[in-house]
Amino acid sequence: MTSKTDRQVLNAPTYNTGIKLAADLTAASAGSRFDASSSSHISPAYENWGLSFQQEGKPPVGNATSDYLKQFQAHYIADTTDPVIYLTFDAGYENGNTAVILDALKKHNAPAAFFLVGNYLETSPELVKRMVAEGHTVGNHTWHHPDMSKIADQASFSEELSKLEEKYQKITGQTMKKYYRPPQGKYSESNLKMAKEMGYHTFFWSLAYVDWYENKQPAHEEAFKKLLGRIHPGAIVLLHSTSKTNGEILDELLSKWEEMGYRFGSLDEIVTG
Repeated sequence: MTSKTDRQVLNAPTYNTGIKLAADLTAASAGSRFDASSSSHISPAYENWGLSFQQEGKPPVGNATSDYLKQFQAHYIADTTDPVIYLTFDAGYENGNTAVILDALKKHNAPAAFFLVGNYLETSPELVKRMVAEGHTVGNHTWHHPDMSKIADQASFSEELSKLEEKYQKITGQTMKKYYRPPQGKYSESNLKMAKEMGYHTFFWSLAYVDWYENKQPAHEEAFKKLLGRIHPGAIVLLHSTSKTNGEILDELLSKWEEMGYRFGSLDEIVTG
């Protein structure tokens, strides 16, 4: 079913020592349509990751093409002919929802990637260990969750990622995989180059919804409408583990996606594929 063009820029919350400070959703009018051919570059200054949903059940258009992003080892979508969903969760702090999310993932044998910040590693090491023990990937969401697009020098950029790597290794005894998600979806071409030089793959997303306002959680019906209507083959799904709604619906959501013929894959498949 074709719906009106819905171009949206989803900025994940900003965190400061575990406190969510701000988030915003910018929805442009239907007249702001753009297509893949006109979106094959990134602003020389910085960008907010954005998506244009043209038709339910079909892949959205990102504000940079997959081919362009590949030169930086960056991804927002996988093979759109393969009915696979790649689950990712951003976590800036813990508020009691992660355990039930992990329970649902385990029930469905669904691998996921958790992009964590420094505060999470410091305050919830046992949950981090559980993520690893149950076969999930822990990715790098930076130490302080800053606007990385404003960081222009390699040393400062590297410090944000390296500090998290070091803490992760102390907690788990393992080396962190080089998977990076820009805080708030803010990035620059320079950032993508610096991440690649550090050996990182940068992961954006092709499906997300506004789930991060702790005191304004989406209703279950609203969440299902967005997450079922916009799912598509090769989707990299971004959810926040801080969302009470996500914790409550995840088991049923995974079941519904399975009924639609989808399986769940690891980001490793994208990197090695």
